[in-house]
Amino acid sequence: MPTEVVSMHIGQAGVQMGNALWELYGLEHGVLPNGVNAFPNQNIDEGTESVYMNNSGRLVPRAIFVDLEPTPIDEIRVGTYRQLFSPEFMLTGKEDAASNFARGYYGVGNEMSDICLDRLRKCAETCHSLQGFIIFRSFGGGTGSGFVANILNKIKRDYGKTSVLEFAVYPAPRISPIVVEPYNTVLGTHAAINNEDCTFIFDNEAVYEICARNLDVHNPTYTNLNRLIAQVNMCFEPANQMIKCDPRDGKYMACSLLFRGDISPTDVNSAIARIKSSKSIQFVDFAPTGFKVGINYMPPATVPGGDLAKTNRALVMMTNTSAITPAWTRINYKFGVMFMKKAFVHHYIGEGMEEGEFTEAQADLKALEEDYKNAAE
Repeated sequence: MPTEVVSMHIGQAGVQMGNALWELYGLEHGVLPNGVNAFPNQNIDEGTESVYMNNSGRLVPRAIFVDLEPTPIDEIRVGTYRQLFSPEFMLTGKEDAASNFARGYYGVGNEMSDICLDRLRKCAETCHSLQGFIIFRSFGGGTGSGFVANILNKIKRDYGKTSVLEFAVYPAPRISPIVVEPYNTVLGTHAAINNEDCTFIFDNEAVYEICARNLDVHNPTYTNLNRLIAQVNMCFEPANQMIKCDPRDGKYMACSLLFRGDISPTDVNSAIARIKSSKSIQFVDFAPTGFKVGINYMPPATVPGGDLAKTNRALVMMTNTSAITPAWTRINYKFGVMFMKKAFVHHYIGEGMEEGEFTEAQADLKALEEDYKNAAE
């Protein structure tokens, strides 16, 4: 019996990532833009059943799209994949969170959260064996930070030990379109620490550079970025990381290498042996077991007309490493500079927050930063 996951695409970034993701899922699983199985004479495999619902012969994504303002989801409603998604699971409000965590958590977001949870329940009820939830969002905006924090608390309350993972856009070192991004990020991270099992983070600056340097896309749009995130291809070089950090500066607590396509297990073992012998990758003392490896012999799908050329093989690396610490150090510093002057705090207090929530969230992220620094010693 397959285990299913429910995807949640929240806020502008989450919705746009979702549009790129389900485009790729359709190519991977043979699902046409109208939800029809491209291979009707073949049985639907467990991998497809884990992310799609069978609705009267159509394959419908087991996904919920939520935004507090309608524009990003309206673009999907009139786009190429307008027939793919269930209208019941496309939720929009009438006004956005104005890049304000408190507004997304306490204000207009709180009003939307009960509707979202009802749709989440209906989606979960279609599962035979619910494995968990995968959230896609950005930490910098009001909906992605505040509304998600609200929903996470309620998912934890209602679904207990069910796993919650997320793919999230984290603030970039130099690209910062929202002045209160440090507030939203620290407050959002505080909620994620307490309610999520694992977060995979990207930042736009790192992905922009990959697009420009490796793909020859010198003015990348969010479509370029989202397609690249949907088809992650990372390795140990800092230039290929999707967040600005140098993995050689830290120690690894876990490292998973997932290979696809024309891959020989012998070659994989030889490559890992070379990495270990070079001692360029260090693991912490309490987790010396090394690498987890998975091989899928089906080559990765690519989007027709997209930026990525068709390839026979690909590798994705997922790690838990202390090299991520500078990302938190940067955001903590920016938060501290603003909060010391109480800049813009009144906008948050006006939506129902208390000032103590700022200091609690800052202390929580600072403790996380210190934990990772200590792990590397």
